[in-house]
Amino acid sequence: MRPGRLSDKFVKPYPNVEASTAANGGAYPPDMSVLAKARAGGADYIYSLLLGYEEAPTDFELDDGVYYNKYILGNKIKMSAPLSDGLVEYSDSTQATTAQMAKDVTTFLVWAAEPHLEAQHRMGFKAIIYLIILFTLVYM
Repeated sequence: MRPGRLSDKFVKPYPNVEASTAANGGAYPPDMSVLAKARAGGADYIYSLLLGYEEAPTDFELDDGVYYNKYILGNKIKMSAPLSDGLVEYSDSTQATTAQMAKDVTTFLVWAAEPHLEAQHRMGFKAIIYLIILFTLVYM
């Protein structure tokens, strides 16, 4: 098997919907590679969701395997809190806080939703320069 490249597509972790639903407690997980574009608020939604886990209020009822998240509709989510302080070690001695890791995950998911965005911006800049030169020549 060849080493992975940045241009490779993400491999699906499950062969079909049934396997994925069974592995995730009966809930079909969303495609995280498009989540930043699919949800209103995009990056802010993902960041808030990752940091929104709290103890449920005393009058709030949760089933087994369901967690309280103040930023999700209905405040119930089957995904447990994926981040906790000190979970990873950064090579540049950055503190591995939950907020820092949530920012990193959010940044990656925004990139995954549109990996060619930077190239499109560069091409747009070149097109604008070309048009400025063209209009200048035509005007003369």
